[in-house]
Formats: sequence, structure tokens, C-alpha cells
Amino acid sequence: MSFMKLITACAMALAIAAPSAHAAPKKAAKPAATQGESESSVSGRTATNYACELGNKITIYSSADDGNSIVMRWKNRLHRLTREATSTGAQRFENKIAGLIWIGIPAKGMLLDSKVNRQLANECKTSDQALGL
Repeated sequence: MSFMKLITACAMALAIAAPSAHAAPKKAAKPAATQGESESSVSGRTATNYACELGNKITIYSSADDGNSIVMRWKNRLHRLTREATSTGAQRFENKIAGLIWIGIPAKGMLLDSKVNRQLANECKTSDQALGL
């Protein structure tokens, strides 16, 4: 197994093996209007653009003042994701209501859907990552 495939498999396992696997059933998700963020929530944040496989695009808005959350533009919607601790050093952010999980490693990022346990976007790279910088 190649190193990148191993990293991808480990990241997927981290995302799927959530500690709440044996928790009580969840209530119905809130209406979509409460899942998104307003455009004002990204003002003053630094935008980082990612180009992913299959032509998908993701923009991550982050702030040096707030290392515990990011705002992600995915499919023309803004979602706030909060940092989750990992033992691997990967950056993991999650929005439990929307079911979005962003995993960032130095070489790339990936977006997962925790509700149906599948990848939404993979091989997401900034222009620097694409150039190998």
C-alpha cells in the first residue's frame, strides 16, 4: 500500500470512528437555514482556496484569533466547523448538524459526509500544495 493510500485510509478511519458510535439516536437535524453561516461571518478571515478531484472547489476561511473553528464554503453554502482533537496531528474540523468533516494534512485535505460515511471531496490542494511547496 502506498504512503498516500495509507494516509487516506487512516484519515477515513479517524473520521468514521467517532466516539459517539454507541450514543443514543440523534434527533432530527435542524432546518437547513440554521446550518449555514452568513457572508458577514467570513469578514476579517483569511480565505484559502482548494481545488479538489472531480472539479470540486472548497474555500476555508480562518482567523488567527480563532484556531478552534473555520468557516467553509462548499457547494455555495457557508458552514462553521469546530476543531476536534486528533492523536495523529491531522487538522480535523466538524459540523455535526450538517454532517461535514474536514481533515487537513500537510499534503492535502478531504471533506467527508459523516451522515452517510462517504467522501464528498478528496485530493483538495491549495495552489502551493499542488506545486509541492
